[in-house]
Amino acid sequence: MLLNEANERLGTESAFTVLARANALAQTGVDVINLGIGQPDFPTPPHIVEAAIKAIKDGHHGYTPSMGLPILREAVSADIATRYGANVPISRIQIMPGGKPTMFFACMMLGGKGREILVPDPGFPIYQSAINYAGAKAVSYGLSESQGYAFSADDVLSKITPNTSLIIINSPANPTGGITPKTELDKLVAGLEHHPHVGLLSDEIYDRLCFDGSPVSMLSYPEIADRLIILNGWSKTYAMTGWRAGYAIWPEGLVDYADRLAVNIHSCVNAPTQYAALAATTGPQDCVEEMRLAFADRATLIHQELNKLEGVTCPLPKGAFYAFANISNTKFSAKSFQDTALEKYGVALIAGTSFGELGDGYVRLSCANSQSAIQSAIEKLALMISES
Repeated sequence: MLLNEANERLGTESAFTVLARANALAQTGVDVINLGIGQPDFPTPPHIVEAAIKAIKDGHHGYTPSMGLPILREAVSADIATRYGANVPISRIQIMPGGKPTMFFACMMLGGKGREILVPDPGFPIYQSAINYAGAKAVSYGLSESQGYAFSADDVLSKITPNTSLIIINSPANPTGGITPKTELDKLVAGLEHHPHVGLLSDEIYDRLCFDGSPVSMLSYPEIADRLIILNGWSKTYAMTGWRAGYAIWPEGLVDYADRLAVNIHSCVNAPTQYAALAATTGPQDCVEEMRLAFADRATLIHQELNKLEGVTCPLPKGAFYAFANISNTKFSAKSFQDTALEKYGVALIAGTSFGELGDGYVRLSCANSQSAIQSAIEKLALMISES
């Protein structure tokens, strides 16, 4: 068959590869502790599940609008107004089947041959995959351990060229757990005044999982509303990863193109999932705080225990549910640390190189597991390092 060459430019997400291998080992009887996949270990709260069941029983089985149910979009708009004081009309809000479609839609609309898109390194690997598939060039900006994995606005702005069409930022960040302070966000927005041709995609999927201060949304900067894309959703906040429920906020000039892409690619998001998301948004929020506090406690534990290991350092995660540990002073490379931990010691984690070149010498561990599991996993890693 004559395949489209763009297929060869698609990357992957190593977390799913490691998950598959961990599951295969578990099926053979190996006791595997999974600190690899970014998935809350909590069940979806009951009131959200019940809303989906009710929707099915009430006959919500058909197509929904390609932009999403108006009642859900209105709820998202109200939630944004309450949490960030931003007035976003529902005409700019699109319900998505998860977060990744927003990445691909943005890169398809703003990418193409000769275009450059700036991405964090280390960063979520699907950013680069979407950029490459769209035919654009990914240009990395660094996130360093010494700066708590926050980006430098001056560094990002220095990489803009006439060919730059989009900047992608992510705070709280995957894989590092870092949060970029408002001072740097202010500086970035001020600097973008000199680059009116550049759009901004802010991935805020972890915005409710901040351990150090309150979240800051780029929606707080109305001066860039005409070129700001927001990616958010329900998967991490409400333990709804498998429901595939997300939303995008588009600048007015991109709404029609985003809607056309939805019609062409996925038609619409299924109704029960949208009613579940509605219940999550408008219902009790105590579940969010309970999970946030649990993740914060686990982040503290994983930070403390990792820093006891010989040759390992790890800053305290400030948000999301990941720790990004420096293992460059051990005898392992990032990939060999990942493979040895899983195959010989039953601990699933992800090599930092899965998230970019600057991830060499690092591994990502998820805090989305119990404290006892985290403690046991790090004891096994201590043994692995001592026996190397």
